[in-house]
Amino acid sequence: MVKKHYFISLLPQDKLSRLLSCLMTALLFITLSSHLYAASVTASLNKSVSTENEVVQLTLRADFSDTGNGPDLTPLERDFDILGKSQNSQFSFNLGTSTALNFWVVSLMPKSVGTVEIPAIKIGDHESQPIRLVVKSSPQLLDNNGNPPVMLKTDVSEVEPYLQQEVILSVKLYTSVALQNANRSVPSHPDLVVERLVDDQMNYQTINGTQYQVITREYLAFPQRSGVLTIPPQSIQAMINTSTGRRMIKVQSEPLNLQVIPIPASYTGDAWLPSANVSVSTTLSKTSESPRVGDTLIWTINIKAEGALPEQIPTLDFNSTRQYKLYPKPPKFDNQKTANGVTGSQTIIVEVVPTAEGPLTLPDINVAYWDTEARAISNASATTKTISIAPLPTGATLPDNTASNPPTINEPLPAQTRSVAPISLAKKPTEPSESTDSNRIVINDTEDNLSFRHYLIAGLLIVATLMLVAWAALWFKRKKSKQDPELDVPTLQDFAPLNTSDEQTAYASLIQCCQQDNLSALRSHLLEWARHRWGDDEIRGIDDIKRLTTVQITQLLMEAELMLYSSNPAHEWQGEPLADALEEYTSGQTKPSKASQLKTLYPNF
Repeated sequence: MVKKHYFISLLPQDKLSRLLSCLMTALLFITLSSHLYAASVTASLNKSVSTENEVVQLTLRADFSDTGNGPDLTPLERDFDILGKSQNSQFSFNLGTSTALNFWVVSLMPKSVGTVEIPAIKIGDHESQPIRLVVKSSPQLLDNNGNPPVMLKTDVSEVEPYLQQEVILSVKLYTSVALQNANRSVPSHPDLVVERLVDDQMNYQTINGTQYQVITREYLAFPQRSGVLTIPPQSIQAMINTSTGRRMIKVQSEPLNLQVIPIPASYTGDAWLPSANVSVSTTLSKTSESPRVGDTLIWTINIKAEGALPEQIPTLDFNSTRQYKLYPKPPKFDNQKTANGVTGSQTIIVEVVPTAEGPLTLPDINVAYWDTEARAISNASATTKTISIAPLPTGATLPDNTASNPPTINEPLPAQTRSVAPISLAKKPTEPSESTDSNRIVINDTEDNLSFRHYLIAGLLIVATLMLVAWAALWFKRKKSKQDPELDVPTLQDFAPLNTSDEQTAYASLIQCCQQDNLSALRSHLLEWARHRWGDDEIRGIDDIKRLTTVQITQLLMEAELMLYSSNPAHEWQGEPLADALEEYTSGQTKPSKASQLKTLYPNF
């Protein structure tokens, strides 16, 4: 009985020691595990198997507060296109301790098919474990009717044009789904002069049971070399929503071949002008009711060419005679663009000074051109109405000198650059002989007989003097009124002063805002740059910027406004297309599109 009592008395002491040991071990384990948990980076994907051109989301979790500059995504750039990134933070407090959780969601697009590894991503002093992603080839995306959601087709008005003949290039975009961040290519070729024709046209068309929205964009193209010219395929890259998630589609059209015909051997004109039709009109206006010898007449010549730019119209040569002297002014260029093409016009004003009395007959205006519809040489001409010239007033005589024929315009227009107009194929005229300048008619007005020109010049001088005096008086009056501070009216600059010193600084800030996808700050940077560029009198809001810029910038600004005021997160907005469009607008040069280098998803369209 004594031994049994001794054993029972020792049992509680052993249990107590074991209990204390277990408690100490548990506390140590909890402390170490919580310490390890708070200093780790975890990476996960929303799917382990993806298809080609499908967006996957990588989630990074950091269980500590000192994250530095965030995750280093540079290792991802080798195998993925980084489409966007968002961040979220969470904090929790429990029994005097705090826990910080930081999350990053990165949208990725795999660049290739197969098994791709997402390498370890470093955040602060810690990094995640690598993850494998299987990317399968994507079948052609079709709707319930077996039709693709996006198609791109191109067409030309003439497959066998003549050298420098107008060709209308039509690019049609067929869409049955909503496109996001669309990026379209622009036609270009080193031997083609290409420019926009009219604004985009939109309609609807049903193909094989699927209704498409059709956006037609037309360009003018002028081939600069004979032979076969291949217009590269046009392409578009955009994001669409599918049943499996967001996907990027890449579509391109078929290339087009032009068989450019050289200048026919039967063409005998001095300058090559291919046109559907050329018209010439002339008028001779009087500066007085009864023009006399020595007065000035205005000779106006209008030349219009359908399917040609105004720079393609050849220059005219004007030579004086014994009956008159000609003083031509530089021609004025203009063009009218419609859906049927361009019509270039050239207006030439020539001052005519008669040097002999009697009927004044000016030479006919003849313009040779190649009729592209009849495929034959043609000639457009116009005759100027004859005007009777009265003799000099009594007592005024002309010196007995024979008149010469000095050509006033002998050289063709300066060569145009490829970005302005097709190259000139005009033949150089022969240089005039020096003997033509030996004799000239000189009209000497005596002091007793002043011509109408002298009175006109004197009157203009008097009017100019009066206007100068009135302007000076008005300027002194305004200067005096500005001295009273009570009359000063606050300007827009007083209410909303500019934050930048010049347009270049504001433009650089705007481009940086677009490249950083900062949608919330886009409006302020846009207005800052626009006020520098156009002034406070022109800019009142974003609508004024749309009015003063291009159609492409207007569309991108509308997409940004929809994204800003919609339920979609602002971080999904991509500002790179807007930055490219602004650079094209300010520089005047088309920026090469990345989409033109991507492989098509629908090779049959």
